[in-house]
Amino acid sequence: MNIDESTVGELVAQDVRAAEIFERYKIDFCCNGHRTLRQACGDAESAAAVEAALRDLAGTTGGGENPYLDYRNWPLDLLTDFIEKKLHRETSGRISMIQAHLEKICRVHGGKHPELYEIRELFDKSAGELSAHMKREELILFPYIRKTILTGKAPGMAFGTVANPIRVLIQEHQDEGERFRQIARLANDYTVPADGCTTYRLTFQELREFESMLHFHIHLENNLLFPRALALTETSAS
Repeated sequence: MNIDESTVGELVAQDVRAAEIFERYKIDFCCNGHRTLRQACGDAESAAAVEAALRDLAGTTGGGENPYLDYRNWPLDLLTDFIEKKLHRETSGRISMIQAHLEKICRVHGGKHPELYEIRELFDKSAGELSAHMKREELILFPYIRKTILTGKAPGMAFGTVANPIRVLIQEHQDEGERFRQIARLANDYTVPADGCTTYRLTFQELREFESMLHFHIHLENNLLFPRALALTETSAS
């Protein structure tokens, strides 16, 4: 793991276990994965702490040595299959469950905790946007990648170069990242108040896990899938 010269997105690509460390220190490795560790941390003390944790990680065995978790070496069409059949399905499955739980805690606790209504509104917005976003990937980008790999030639598409839909998808990732930062702030970093019931605790845990899954999902696309799709197009055109 090249900590000094790699971006935070590249560090997670080198060893997926680094994502847990970045989550712990609130470092955005997905939407802003292009930054170096020092840029992402903002101060030397935080950077030193994160760097020490990463060096400890590099000295242990685990996810970084498992070839099935080294997404950098997966064929590009396999990566699209994993994102679609695993991450998209899991995201869709969790959305309805979280919405039901948010509805319940708003009804029971909304009077004393009006921020719950804002959290519900933001999550509902995210649910709609993510569903449309994933459908665009499944109907436009992923078939484009698979056909290019199958034929060795980039197909002619209405959107022109593949850089155009990728640019839109990256912006949508930025929007979702910001939306979940707002949710986390409103939820006091998912801290349950003293009068919170079991469903309250469960819902905040689900939101935290959903955010972490979303970060990883965006990381795979922004830092691995999209750059390789652009490179694939350039190769097939030459």
